[in-house]
Amino acid sequence: MQLYELTSSNDGELRAIGKLEPAFDSRTRAITQSAIAIAVVLLALWVVREFLVALTWAALIAIAIWPVYIQFARLISSRRSSLSAPLLFTLLTGLVLLVPLILVAHQVAQGSGAFLRALYRLRESGVAVPIWLAQLPIAGQPLELWWRANLSNPDVLREWLRGVNIETLTSWTGALGGALLHRLFLFAIMLIALFVALRDGDWLADRALTTADDLIGHPGARLVSRLADAIRAAVNGTIAAAILKGAAIGIGYVAMGVPHPLLFAALTTALAMVPLGAWIALAMAALILASYSSTLLAPVGLIVFGAAILLIGDNLIQPALIGGTAQLPFLLVLIGMLGGVESFGLIGLFLGPVIMAALLTVWRELLGVET
Repeated sequence: MQLYELTSSNDGELRAIGKLEPAFDSRTRAITQSAIAIAVVLLALWVVREFLVALTWAALIAIAIWPVYIQFARLISSRRSSLSAPLLFTLLTGLVLLVPLILVAHQVAQGSGAFLRALYRLRESGVAVPIWLAQLPIAGQPLELWWRANLSNPDVLREWLRGVNIETLTSWTGALGGALLHRLFLFAIMLIALFVALRDGDWLADRALTTADDLIGHPGARLVSRLADAIRAAVNGTIAAAILKGAAIGIGYVAMGVPHPLLFAALTTALAMVPLGAWIALAMAALILASYSSTLLAPVGLIVFGAAILLIGDNLIQPALIGGTAQLPFLLVLIGMLGGVESFGLIGLFLGPVIMAALLTVWRELLGVET
């Protein structure tokens, strides 16, 4: 950098008095700025680490329902700056997500009294031997003798149930209530983030496309578009597959005579979106049916039928629904779903196919490979 001073001559001539070199060159400044930016981003992620899952859910839901929201916003208001459309749609989305959980919790709460009464009856009289147990080939008689000596004996059963008392259940319920309040708080954070995403969706989409183009060039816009398509396909495919599995197994509940078949069908549909959740609902229904039935034919038939539906739905229908919309090969969808759940938990069920879509897009666009 050159410095000058004004001389005392009449023409006001400038005279150089020295030259100062910059302390850092442009490359050093760029590296420093990048390091500071990365440090700030990492620090921000560390601060909001408790809310990352809620924010990720909000982003996934916003991308998945964006086409529906656009149609809803056109019906509500023609002004793009209006807050009514994103606010109402966020509240409706929250109700759609929360109402099924409230209904299930209500049913569980109603059954808690019956559960406690059943525990008291078990302590007094034990568990009667099912009629079908003695009819089992080979192992029927030994199992019946073991049942009579243990489960039908009130003294033995009381020893087993000694740790299950009102105090234990009360403390467990208190801990569950605290965890539920924490989940509700995260749910509220997710709804707030969803409202912001819907309100500023156009601006956020433009920023994402611009940033992608700046970082990786022209294929960046296509990469972002493919990721959005993969998110919509993962969410919509998972929900559609859960409804299909719940409806099909619900028919089995009705045909086999499961008590409260509609409740179990709704529970199976809701849990079908959770890894192994539908299997748990199916096992519960089969156990309850076995306790009511005089033969094993009905519960075994229910287990076989339900297992076939779940295997086909989990390994064929759901990957096909997701892959067909996201234009992903079947194997990549299946690996993405299973690996995503293993790596990220429930949210990985949606993130896995998205990551596979990003991999396939990078493979096609950036490396110039056609598949």
